[in-house]
Amino acid sequence: MKDVTLLSDGWGLRHEDAVLPARVPGCVHTDLLAAGLIPDPFIGTNEHEVAWVGDRAWTYTARIPAVTVHERTDLVFDGLDTAAEIALDGEPLGRTRNMHRTHRFDVTGRDGELQVHFAPAREEADAVRKSVGDRPNVYPEPSQYIRKMACSFGWDWGPTVVTAGMWRPVRLEHWSTARISQVRPLVTVAGTRGRVEVHLTVERTAGGTGRPLTARASVAGVDTEVTVEDGHALLCLDVPGPRLWWPRGHGEQPLYDLTVTLADGDTALDNWQRRIGFRTIELDSTADEHGTGFTLVVNGVRLFARGVNWIPDDVLPSRITPERYRRRLTQAANANIDLVRIWGGGIYEDEAFYDVCDELGLMVWQDFLFACSAYPEEQPLRGEVEAEARENVVRLMPHPSLVLWNGNNENLWGFRDWGWEPGLAGDSWGEGYYLGLLPRVVAELDPTRPYTAGSPWSGSWDHHPNDPAHGTHHSWEVWNRRDFAEYRDNVPRFVAEFGWQAPPALATLRRALPGEDLAPDSPGMLHHQKAEDGNGKLNRGVERHFVLPEGTGAGFDRWHYLTQLVQARAVAAGIEHWRSHWPRCAGTVVWQLNDCWPVSSWAAIDGDGRLKPLYHELRRLYADRLLTLQPAPEGIVLGLVNQSAAPWRAEVTVRRTAADGTVTAQVPLTVEVAAREAVRTPLPVAALGLPGDGEFLVADVDGLRAVYFPVPDREFPYPRAEFDVRVEPVAGDPDTVDVVVTAHTLVRDLLLQPDRLAPDAVADTGLVTLLPGEEARIRVDGWSEPDAGPARAALFCVEPA
Repeated sequence: MKDVTLLSDGWGLRHEDAVLPARVPGCVHTDLLAAGLIPDPFIGTNEHEVAWVGDRAWTYTARIPAVTVHERTDLVFDGLDTAAEIALDGEPLGRTRNMHRTHRFDVTGRDGELQVHFAPAREEADAVRKSVGDRPNVYPEPSQYIRKMACSFGWDWGPTVVTAGMWRPVRLEHWSTARISQVRPLVTVAGTRGRVEVHLTVERTAGGTGRPLTARASVAGVDTEVTVEDGHALLCLDVPGPRLWWPRGHGEQPLYDLTVTLADGDTALDNWQRRIGFRTIELDSTADEHGTGFTLVVNGVRLFARGVNWIPDDVLPSRITPERYRRRLTQAANANIDLVRIWGGGIYEDEAFYDVCDELGLMVWQDFLFACSAYPEEQPLRGEVEAEARENVVRLMPHPSLVLWNGNNENLWGFRDWGWEPGLAGDSWGEGYYLGLLPRVVAELDPTRPYTAGSPWSGSWDHHPNDPAHGTHHSWEVWNRRDFAEYRDNVPRFVAEFGWQAPPALATLRRALPGEDLAPDSPGMLHHQKAEDGNGKLNRGVERHFVLPEGTGAGFDRWHYLTQLVQARAVAAGIEHWRSHWPRCAGTVVWQLNDCWPVSSWAAIDGDGRLKPLYHELRRLYADRLLTLQPAPEGIVLGLVNQSAAPWRAEVTVRRTAADGTVTAQVPLTVEVAAREAVRTPLPVAALGLPGDGEFLVADVDGLRAVYFPVPDREFPYPRAEFDVRVEPVAGDPDTVDVVVTAHTLVRDLLLQPDRLAPDAVADTGLVTLLPGEEARIRVDGWSEPDAGPARAALFCVEPA
């Protein structure tokens, strides 16, 4: 049987005249941090202090022993970041230039000092640029000339931390006769039967050439075996009545162990094992009266995708552990999210990411790694791109959670709209990848899944790439230039990106900016704001609705609350509108779920893992049942969305209410909403009337609430909020309390910021609006010294202008 020796210990990193202890997986930055030689780039403006690291060459060393028990020994690198030369006892083994591939070298019978020398990434990229010529890029960095995580070079939410190192495991594989080099399982379902076609590729030693071998496969109690005469074999397993894998909210996620074994007679040579799921996936992109659809269909059921965009969870990706993946993805599932789009400027994530998605029923939309740039199609990049695509398609295809391959992020749009086309003057820019190479690779290797050329993309050049009526749409004009109410101006077929910024939690800011007198424009706050005119857009978003606070202390606290409030309201305006137009609109993918460091950004979970109000709002917006009140051309509309499997007879109470809480009119409405459907119903103006000066509307049903205020907050005559606060222990749980708020007046968008109580405290509730006499119960974990005084100080709400 093949033996594996992990090479995780005994590494050194050469620095100046010393050799520092090094960890593998890891990178230069993590090793220098461990040695105390650089400051944390996440703190203050230290990003500038560590910039030199990315512009130096670095060498790692280790000793490897000779092993003679087996015929063959391979040195395998699962991830080299990025331009590396590998030598053993001074003799070159090879050169690599792709962070997103594995690399394998024959070191049979050899031992000695292993050296892995990394050239600066910019140096490698500049050499390629000189060879192929300049191409446009949204950012002033050469990320499109090297197959490396693009956001290493900075983004509008991330720092510039140009990494180098062995960011994934390194090992020695010792084997004889033959080994399994590739397993490609095609999983299909027809009627009540499942089928797994296992395409097996083997590599042989010289002694194993021509030798008949046996390959066996097993899944769900079904076994088969074949004789392998050369380097390939096909094993077919027909599974009667498999339980289907479903996205969360639509059914269960049964997983089956698929095992493949390679043997020479009675001697086992190698084995391979993954969990698979039985399900069908289609993408319905047929034309209709509204344009061209983009609807995911799983097991024959059409879905509204409740999605978020995912970026690397750390700018130093070797630090992302399986436990961290599980924590972050569980947070996503708990917010009723059912789709995660892995964005094209990051990485193909570790196997642990997709394993958790399989278990939780989180559909994965996987971008190929191209983002916001024109990419040359000449060598040496073209061969790297094809090899990378082939390897990662095969690596990821066993996962039932993977539902879509996407060619790129915004490059087709950029070519058409961002001034690229004239300057390229016939040069290659990536179109041959997205409309040629990549769809061919997917069709050949993974025909069970759909492929789309890009996001956004309208399906062909017959339409503008970002036409909301066709295919996928990125809605960024609203955040960049307009008010969030204008999300309601159209109904895209599928919104693959939209979002609104807000700063991270206060405890995150205090950790990242120690000692700083926080203000929106204080030095550290500005450094941890990477978006172009980010604070200007934040402030304009607030000013459209509120008086803009200024300064430090209480002024900053107010600004911090209002920016987080506006972020949640903005995303709500879009999702409520678009979900209520299902099935015309078939999905929203919020930008973004997570952050890679502490920063003001579009994320719902900040760089320290703390939940913003947006997170709690997503849980409401993506619940199976959603109630909304929306302005529309036909008047004020009551929207009811029912994504559950059961019909919903909604007995809705709608009240017209004065600012002091007096109910001036009330109507009951019964709305029948079929399973997996949405209904938009104009309110009965004759019975209810329209809200006048100082009035608003409240709709309630089955514990759900929607409110509608006809004017911006700064124009509404809010009373000074009055409420009582008490803290109650939770029986049987000494670390948990309930903060109970009883309103004596209208209290709009009440928010408890739990990190103001204790840095690690977590609340189960976000924004809530209370009418006079109503009570909110907010459960808080991780607060060791509960008291009503600090609880009141941590509560914020809308105040009179």
